[in-house]
Amino acid sequence: MHMQLNELNHYLTQLLQPERFNDYCPNGLQVEGRHEVKKVVTGVTASLALLQSAQAANADVILVHHGYFWKGESQSVTGIKMRRLKFLLENDLNLFAYHLPLDAHPEIGNNVMLGKVLGLEIAGWLDSEKNMIAWAELKQAKSFQAVADELSVKLNREVQLIGDVNKPVHTIAWCTGAAQGYIDQAIAANIDVFVSGEISEQTVHQVRESNTAYIAAGHHATERYGIKALGENLADKFDFQHEFIDINNPV
Repeated sequence: MHMQLNELNHYLTQLLQPERFNDYCPNGLQVEGRHEVKKVVTGVTASLALLQSAQAANADVILVHHGYFWKGESQSVTGIKMRRLKFLLENDLNLFAYHLPLDAHPEIGNNVMLGKVLGLEIAGWLDSEKNMIAWAELKQAKSFQAVADELSVKLNREVQLIGDVNKPVHTIAWCTGAAQGYIDQAIAANIDVFVSGEISEQTVHQVRESNTAYIAAGHHATERYGIKALGENLADKFDFQHEFIDINNPV
């Protein structure tokens, strides 16, 4: 089965509604290639390794969370950017990227999907206007160490934890990726543990001076699930091939 590029573009626009977001990059079709779509490859970041793997997998479309053309980056097409764009154009590959629209989607977004992976039922959002910071209440309290150990198993990577390992945990909040700055909202809401992808130097001090512990579970690791769910949604809707390719990233 196959479809036309403009059909795919229209569906993704309707599903993810990028016009609702003031983002740091363009969302949607970033690089145009062939117009007939038989296979979509999804991945977290449009690295050269992902592009090459997608080409080897006979993809027509590459769909990612982290694409190109970020605010503040050099506009010159040189070096790494040149090699990536050259590869896409020479191989007639399409690149779609969705950043904040994928983070916030209420059904297949990164935050919703991470909650499902961790077995957490979302009780609400600490930022009700944006729906980026989810929180849940554990059915039974666990120690902070036990929570961190479970996350390490479910994400298949060793997480970094800051706080008293014996602290009893009743509530958890989370936001995928580089969302360590949202710990302020978690502290204000008196959440026991906040989980994100990355950690900053000042985050450690915020934890030490509050009642909220912190887990840095990996930017890449926490954002694998939304883009994969988006690809599966497309495959179910349009009955073409989909493959998620996980390029290893320790961060």
